[in-house]
Amino acid sequence: MAKRGGFPGGMPGNMNNLMKQAQRMQRQMEESQKELESKEFTAAAGGGAVEVTVTGKKEVTKVKLDPEAVDPDDVEMLEDVIMAAVNEALRKADEATAANMAKLTGGFGGGLPF
Repeated sequence: MAKRGGFPGGMPGNMNNLMKQAQRMQRQMEESQKELESKEFTAAAGGGAVEVTVTGKKEVTKVKLDPEAVDPDDVEMLEDVIMAAVNEALRKADEATAANMAKLTGGFGGGLPF
């Protein structure tokens, strides 16, 4: 009686190697993600009047304001500068994540080459 499902005689060597490579890549990606989450990315805006630091988890951990940037008559400008600094710090975190993924996947864009 024939076996049901799978390949006759078991999994071919190439398939077995592919599975091992996929598992290795998954472990590397998990380790890399943990490392990125612990890194911090800092950006300044308004000529250094505002400095914002975020983690790889995209959590703001620090906001530093130059006291001279705090003008009670122009709160809107300060809000805009803070927003610009936060967005730039998040962009840096995204770029580091994308670069790391490209390194791990060999430029396949996260997908498999077939």
